This record gives sequence, C-alpha cells and structure tokens, in this order.
Amino acid sequence: MSEQADLILMETEERMQKAVDVLHKEFAGVRTGRANPALLDRITVDYYGVDSPLRQISSISIVEGNQLFIKPYDKSLLKKIEQAIYASDLGLNPQNDGTGIRLILPQPTEERRRELIRDVEKMGEQAKVAVRNVRRDANDKLKKIGLSEDDEKGYIEDVQELTDTYVKKVDAEVKDKSEELLNIS
Repeated sequence: MSEQADLILMETEERMQKAVDVLHKEFAGVRTGRANPALLDRITVDYYGVDSPLRQISSISIVEGNQLFIKPYDKSLLKKIEQAIYASDLGLNPQNDGTGIRLILPQPTEERRRELIRDVEKMGEQAKVAVRNVRRDANDKLKKIGLSEDDEKGYIEDVQELTDTYVKKVDAEVKDKSEELLNIS
C-alpha cells in the first residue's frame, strides 16, 4: 500500500515541477528590452502549408544586447516571417534587409515595466493554482487507496510540504523576473 502512496508522491512532485517549468517558459516570452531568442518561440510561419516554429526555419542570433537577427534558411520566407512578427502580440517592427530580419527591442517605459510586472505576478498566481490543484489531486488519490489513518495523515503532510516548497519556488521565480524587469538599463 505505501508503495502506491510513494508513487503518488513522486508523481505529485513531477507534476508540481512541470508547473514551475511552464512558468519559466512563459517568463522567457516576457519582453524585457534585452534580446532573447525565446521571445520568438510562439511565432509560427506558413512553410509549404505547415505552420512551422520560427526557430525551425531560421537561425536567430543576438546581434547586440537589444537586437535579434533572424536569418531564414530559405530567403523566400523573409516576407512571411516579417508578416508573422507584425501579426504577433510582440509589438516589434521587423527590418528586412534582404538577407535577414533585424528586430530592435526598445527599452520599456516605467509604466510598461509595471504592467509587465503585473503580468508576471498573474502568471505566478496561475502557477500556484496549478500546484495547489496537483496537491488536491494527490490528496484525493491518497484518500482512495485505503491507508491507515496515521499513514494517510503522514502522506498528506508530505504532499503539503511539497506544495509549500513549490509555491516558494514560484514566488522566487516571480521575484527574480520582477527584479529583472525593474533593473533594465
């Protein structure tokens, strides 16, 4: 019986870690004014009838601290890449030089930074909700496997410790990202 409970604990920790990993990926897409190729991860381009991620059809490099250079493997895609960037919610103006596309990331205003921090905090809150949902699922599973009252209580306490640990990790991620947004130079 306790083997089953141990498996539930392991699965719970895995799922909580995934919630933190998803948060980390979402944070990569938050524009800070520093060039980061992960900013373009959500952009897809129609390539022979298939929506392909930008990273698969081009090389993306950091030219300067605030510039990205996108060089497609197939030059005929330049216009489509440019259109995809315009259509995205990034608010960037691509500059097509015939061989590639240059993206200059302007420094966000103080007001925009505050907005971004609020967005980051919302993302963090969603990650905490995900962690708590995993806790609820784990507790339900533990109650269904028929452990003795003391064992069940002990395992539920273990799940709560995991939850506290992962909520602290989410808080630390949010704090780090918020500080990064505030300290943009």
